[in-house]
Amino acid sequence: MSLPYLSGAVPNSGRATDRPRHPPRHRHRPRRGANVGFYADTLGLRFLKRTVDLEDRFSYHFHYGDATGSAGSVLTSFPFPDEADGRVGRPQIADASLAVPAGSLGYWRDRLADAGAEVGAVEERFAERALPVRDPDGTRLELVTARAHAEPWDGGDVPAEHGIRGVAGVSLLSASPFVTASLLETFGFERGGQEGDRVRYETGRGVVDLLDREAPFGREGAGTIHHVAFGVESDEALHEWRDVLADREDARVSYVKDREFYRSLYVRGAGGILFELATEPTDLTAGDPAPGEHLYLPDRFEEDRDLIESQLPPL
Repeated sequence: MSLPYLSGAVPNSGRATDRPRHPPRHRHRPRRGANVGFYADTLGLRFLKRTVDLEDRFSYHFHYGDATGSAGSVLTSFPFPDEADGRVGRPQIADASLAVPAGSLGYWRDRLADAGAEVGAVEERFAERALPVRDPDGTRLELVTARAHAEPWDGGDVPAEHGIRGVAGVSLLSASPFVTASLLETFGFERGGQEGDRVRYETGRGVVDLLDREAPFGREGAGTIHHVAFGVESDEALHEWRDVLADREDARVSYVKDREFYRSLYVRGAGGILFELATEPTDLTAGDPAPGEHLYLPDRFEEDRDLIESQLPPL
């Protein structure tokens, strides 16, 4: 059975929910217009797909990434208006990191500052340099001089030599770090070292840092990251992983779900962190006449397009 690899992340910009949903991919909850402006315009990611939440067709679901949304490149958001602010704490994903070339952090510091983003001081760890930044909802991100997992999107305003090269990793605030570490090892991650209170787990396709520190309990809402996704190679592998995870007494696993562009399952360990295992779409832009501009709807929603479009808030 093939091992999962870091696929993406999902920040929160809207309504609080405990229902498992798609994408490290990385998934978060943003507010609409500022969200597109930050991720597509300022960060230079491709606005791959403007669609709706499969469980709430009157809410948007945005996908960003490289040219096609290849494995390891995708961030997704569920933007909601008037979302209450969340609070980062245990058990949550503390931040998501995006890979950029060595020598590009000066460019990014100036670009982000010019865009009005909140930018922190460069940090060094594990032979990497990281530039902390917050998106318009307060979601914590880092631009990290780490191994690339995707090619930069060259159709935007960011020069390719500075472009983002995929999701590098995430940092976790677990309610039980030892239990979360055990689950990561089941996924195939190996302990790669420790610096201070940061314990690194890694594969050849991304890293997860466990933060062994005191933190308040978190509250889901705008500015928090809902879950991280690890990619698997096939539907068969996904079902095999479900069988493996269902045997664990310290984790709850969902059934395999059809997410239109891929299939996935969700697992929450006793440490409280929500993970997704998902098959990878071959091309998120396929069948979409104007990626990011056109509202893509699954076939089962198409007959209600006029109603859905009338209820969705303007971008």
